[in-house]
Amino acid sequence: MGREQLQRASEELREAAELADDELRERLLKQADAFGDLANRERGPDHGRLDRHLNVLREIAAQLDGEAKARVNAASETVTDYRSGVAGV
Repeated sequence: MGREQLQRASEELREAAELADDELRERLLKQADAFGDLANRERGPDHGRLDRHLNVLREIAAQLDGEAKARVNAASETVTDYRSGVAGV
């Protein structure tokens, strides 16, 4: 799996962005872009970087409901699964 998980998280966030209002849409797209970039880098992200992204996703999810919230939560779970395979802390 590996980096495909980060790409899948990016796609989930793009779908959530389509369902969100303007401010949250922009934040979701920024996170989607970040995960897409991380998926395509030669070196994967470390625990700290992933944790910062997960904190942002939790904050955004708290402001959503319905399908948009479900998509953000799915993206968070995917990133958490990826993070469990990252070496280090």
